[in-house]
Amino acid sequence: MNVIHLTVSELTEKIRSCLEGSFAFVSVEGELSNCRPASSGHLYFSLKDAGAKIDAVMFRNKLRTLNFEPKDGMLLRVRGSLSVYAPRGTYSIVCEEMEIAGSGEILAMLEKRKQRLAAEGLFDADRKKSLPRFPGTVAVVSSPTGAALRDIINILGRRAAGIKVIILPAPVQGDEAAPLIAARIKQANWWQLADVLIVGRGGGSLEDLLPFSDEQVVRAVAESAIPVVSAVGHEIDWALCDFAADLRAPTPSAAAELVSENRVAIIMAIRTMKESFTRIIQSRIEKARLLLRPFDQQDMEYRIRAILQPRLIRFDDAKEELIKATADRCAALRGRIELATAVLEAGSPLAAMERGFSVVTDANGNIVRTSSNMIKGDKICIRPLKGKITAIVESKEE
Repeated sequence: MNVIHLTVSELTEKIRSCLEGSFAFVSVEGELSNCRPASSGHLYFSLKDAGAKIDAVMFRNKLRTLNFEPKDGMLLRVRGSLSVYAPRGTYSIVCEEMEIAGSGEILAMLEKRKQRLAAEGLFDADRKKSLPRFPGTVAVVSSPTGAALRDIINILGRRAAGIKVIILPAPVQGDEAAPLIAARIKQANWWQLADVLIVGRGGGSLEDLLPFSDEQVVRAVAESAIPVVSAVGHEIDWALCDFAADLRAPTPSAAAELVSENRVAIIMAIRTMKESFTRIIQSRIEKARLLLRPFDQQDMEYRIRAILQPRLIRFDDAKEELIKATADRCAALRGRIELATAVLEAGSPLAAMERGFSVVTDANGNIVRTSSNMIKGDKICIRPLKGKITAIVESKEE
């Protein structure tokens, strides 16, 4: 067997010549993954299917001709040439054209799962709980070594140093991530570990974020009695747990800001209000002092007397007028009483009897007013002022 001795560069050059010469122009269909726009304007990404994955790049001048924005999960058809990058010994497709071939398998699966869970009511707005304004403890379900956790701890420490942070470690990508994330959420609820629960991770490809769209994670978030803030990836990233959570934060850093009021700002606001109240009170006290300044101790009695004296005089005059009016009224009433008494006494039978008159009654006690009612022999009773006289009628005159 003949063995060809080559350097790495020579071997790579032969591979490059073979590949680039054999695949000068190819059309490849696959699912877009790990899309990474570069600061230079170029777009680096991967195309994959069920069995393989290949890196690809589309340069800025070609990228400008696209009429859509490439996103992870899209099923794309690209045309270009195969290129070998010798310093790294890798090959990739240099894309000249790109078009949408259809919905990606992952996005189609997520959309189907989203519709099914939404139909169960897991995403309903009336299930959402309000976050406490001043939580005492915040639990974080995330990778213990990830940058997302460090950002959350730094922001909470800066904005609200009094908040206690409990870390519930869990892998955030891979097949074993979803069961552990769901278990951590249930654990936090079982032991009532926190007032608010942050579930999330930093940015990544659509495949990297799949654990947070797993059905058991979504159900654990929806069933959590502790308010949950979903903080998965960056602003453009999303996961199904975003819809089930009580609040969705665009980034883990934003989640830390949402669950913690800026206590420094609150303290400054309290100090500002305190200073404002102090100024108002001092102003009112000074105004009261100015109003009380004329009323010193020596002049107070004179001023009070000056205020009270006219009223006391009016009170005395009113009292004298009332006494005089009462006396006049009593004298007038007394005269009327005396006159009525005289009239009553003049009309009294006793007054006539005192002048010598008597009352005559028959045997039945009826007053005798005329002699025609009497006959000879009738018994009569004569009542003078004092005593009683009984007599018999002997004669009468009409």
